[in-house]
Amino acid sequence: MDTKKLSLTHLIRTPKIATENAPVIILLHGYGSNEEDLFSFAAELPEHLFVVSARAPRDLQPYGYSWYDIHYTATEKISDDEQAIESRDIVANFIDEVVENYPVNAENVTLLGFSQGTILSYAVAFTHPEKIKNVIALSGYLNHGIFDVSDDKKYDHLNFYCSHGSQDQVIPVAAAREIAPFMKEHNLNHVYEEYPVGHGVAPQNFYSFKTWLEELI
Repeated sequence: MDTKKLSLTHLIRTPKIATENAPVIILLHGYGSNEEDLFSFAAELPEHLFVVSARAPRDLQPYGYSWYDIHYTATEKISDDEQAIESRDIVANFIDEVVENYPVNAENVTLLGFSQGTILSYAVAFTHPEKIKNVIALSGYLNHGIFDVSDDKKYDHLNFYCSHGSQDQVIPVAAAREIAPFMKEHNLNHVYEEYPVGHGVAPQNFYSFKTWLEELI
């Protein structure tokens, strides 16, 4: 199958056995990376999944892409929440495009994000829960400035797999440790795991979320 021209540049891997209603996973990379990064997972993901790996819309110099800018001061990193909200809505629209243009199941959409892609995945899931079934959130955190949990929306169908490196020096694990209490407060289905690594995905981390996903799709 040819890759369609949609609003975000992307790569696809079709299911091993063609189907008209495949579960779909959309991969959202981190700051400064591109669509090829997480696509390296594709060969190891369940064979019946339709895999889409998206490129973030903002160019970085000298290379790579981002979902939103990060501004550095002497003491902190500040995310551009206005750009993040814009990208949140771009991803939500991209999900609709994927469902409309590829033979996938609109009721079985998984987001997998890493770092900045995870932050966006949370925001999309809480802003547009009707579009999502599962979220795999790797090495990220909840940015409450770019989403709200609304009493008017249903979240009880959502499933979250959240993980973080205990030695992460890019996004300290303390930020990630706020995720599980938030999930429990809102009665959300979730798993939270830590691994003794930095800002990355350990092999055992990959196989853990793969097993989790296989049981849900």
